[in-house]
Amino acid sequence: MQSIRNIAIIAHVDHGKTTLVDKIIDQAHILDERKVRTELLLDSNDLERERGITILSKNVSIIYKDVKINIIDTPGHADFGGEVERVLKMADGVLLLVDAFEGPMPQTRFVLGKALELGLTPIVVINKVDKPNCTPDLVHDKVFDLMFALDATEEQLNFKSVYGSAKQGWMSYDWKDQTDNIIPLLDSILENIPKAPYFEGTPQMQITSLDFTSFVGRIAIGRVFRGDLEEGKDYMLCKADGSTKKVRIKELHTFEGLGKDRALKVRSGDICAITGIEGFDIGDTIADLTNPEALPRLKVDQPTMSMLFTINNSPFYGKEGKYVTSRHLRDRLYKETEKNLALRVEDTDSEDKFNVFGRGILHLSVLIETMRREGYELQVGRPQVIMKDIDGVRCEPYETLVINVPEEHSSKVINLVSLKKGDLLIMEPKGDLQHLEFSIPSRGLIGLRNKLLTATSGGAIINHNFVKFGPYKGDLNDVINGALISAEAGKATAYAIDKLGDRGIFFIDINQEIYKGQVVGENNRQDDMGINLIKGKKLTNVRKSGTDTAVNIAPKKEFSLEECMEYIKDDEYLEVTPLSLRMRKIMYR
Repeated sequence: MQSIRNIAIIAHVDHGKTTLVDKIIDQAHILDERKVRTELLLDSNDLERERGITILSKNVSIIYKDVKINIIDTPGHADFGGEVERVLKMADGVLLLVDAFEGPMPQTRFVLGKALELGLTPIVVINKVDKPNCTPDLVHDKVFDLMFALDATEEQLNFKSVYGSAKQGWMSYDWKDQTDNIIPLLDSILENIPKAPYFEGTPQMQITSLDFTSFVGRIAIGRVFRGDLEEGKDYMLCKADGSTKKVRIKELHTFEGLGKDRALKVRSGDICAITGIEGFDIGDTIADLTNPEALPRLKVDQPTMSMLFTINNSPFYGKEGKYVTSRHLRDRLYKETEKNLALRVEDTDSEDKFNVFGRGILHLSVLIETMRREGYELQVGRPQVIMKDIDGVRCEPYETLVINVPEEHSSKVINLVSLKKGDLLIMEPKGDLQHLEFSIPSRGLIGLRNKLLTATSGGAIINHNFVKFGPYKGDLNDVINGALISAEAGKATAYAIDKLGDRGIFFIDINQEIYKGQVVGENNRQDDMGINLIKGKKLTNVRKSGTDTAVNIAPKKEFSLEECMEYIKDDEYLEVTPLSLRMRKIMYR
């Protein structure tokens, strides 16, 4: 029987996780040499490549010294924590990848805590030791302190450390001793990560992930915990409500390299994909037909934010999108909940409005961006944090906010975060940057990133991570500028924008089509103001003395999707179409 190691990779966003997996794939020579090689093989989704983050967890396997190593790539951002918890259930050990300069970050703490709870064996990989100002030894001590703080066992604290640079393709047991390959890392995996055990008995497999293809439909992915699964045999599917359902495995696949291989039988300890099963949910157990035993269900952290999703009913409705009706919107949102565990959708008393609950703004924005690229048109309201009643006390979600910023801007950052009810926990120098940690209510983060980047001239590196629900901290005394609202529909003229330029900042270009009620800019004052941007210069056949002054218009302010979501107010919607993002007043007379 082939020896198997199942290992998950944990790392913060941009610490080099996907690059390291590329190098492991190269070392094992599993790619066809004749084909064109792309970087970041596992970030296959367009959004992942653009943002440089891993959103969906993926599986890949290599054979090294006749041992099969299943590598599970996990998302680095806490907003995708729902993905991480399921994935760790499939692993026997974790590779904790840490930047040699930045050290362990809040998201690393979040995922590592989950891994240690499950009793997984860690190997610490300190990456990017070729960076200037890096402190690998100090980072090693910080990782030890973090594991100690997370109640790691004696065995877990006695972890193996490997140093190197994934980008340059080398790993070593000593960061001063540069090699020309990553073999020390692969050897460490074989020596330190326990073999996937083989448990005799009736079969048990928990569905922890799913895939979908238009040819075979939904594919169940998970680890066989006990016994063997065989192709073409009948099994029992144990559901969340305690009911069972007879199912037959049509096809069985194991992960080989970057793809899948057909298998007649899969042993306990291996990870496999099953086609032909209908009506399953993530967390269900495939068990023996005559004596079904369900595995304990997965617990997933609850959502902390909600947004209202509704159909697009603006004057520009249906011009750019392919799917615009409430039926399309409903079907797409409920389809997303099948594979996105941390997402919840609720119907409202209106047929065309849905409350969508997620883990944070990034989690919800990735869903909106994906729908937008698929051709959907929709409107979303302002993100709201979820309040809870715990023992009669009104509670709200709190997050740890970590900001690395040039020292000259640190006082501005502390001031801005304090205004949003944030408390400073840690302030220490880190290289030429100041490292600040705050505890802040989640609602204080809405709209904060923009202000921080403006105040620090784009120099702030910002990360945040949900911690707990705590007592409500009272209202935020925000000073918010009003909106400039278009009072007419048509094309915006340069003449009108120029004349109204001193009223505020504009979000639109000259000759752009706008409609009545659209938010076209930000007022310098705190109240909303309707303006006419359609008006052109009155032309007569009388020649006037004096010439026209040259039109001098400041460039429009550009917003990303997340910035728009944070910018809109309670009485505004963000209109999202495949080509445009527009902010508008919900009711404008």
